[in-house]
Amino acid sequence: MDIAFPYRLGPQGSTAVAASAGDHIAQLLEQLLFTRPGERVNRPGFGCGLLDLVFSPTSPEVAAALSITVSAAVQQWLGDVMTVQSVDVTSAGSELQVVVSYLVTATGTAAATTVSIPVG
Repeated sequence: MDIAFPYRLGPQGSTAVAASAGDHIAQLLEQLLFTRPGERVNRPGFGCGLLDLVFSPTSPEVAAALSITVSAAVQQWLGDVMTVQSVDVTSAGSELQVVVSYLVTATGTAAATTVSIPVG
């Protein structure tokens, strides 16, 4: 059973599940991106610190460092379900846009997840 993220109740009052395996993998990636290292009690290394940049200025250097950090976190924590093809971090005004392109290991299908966070 692939529990939906964010956690919510389904129409029958039970735990909601992801619509498909692809949706579940995208939701796992979203959880990884928005979790700060140290935030999870039993997995203190889980996360990539994306939200730690909310009050940081945007710059090409920050974008490059974040790209490497996200790639490493995905390989470490989700390497068994996906293979990262690319991580593109762009600074657009007062937000960073992170696009993670990956291959789903079980099916070999290509997918991408995009998240934006306000910074500065």
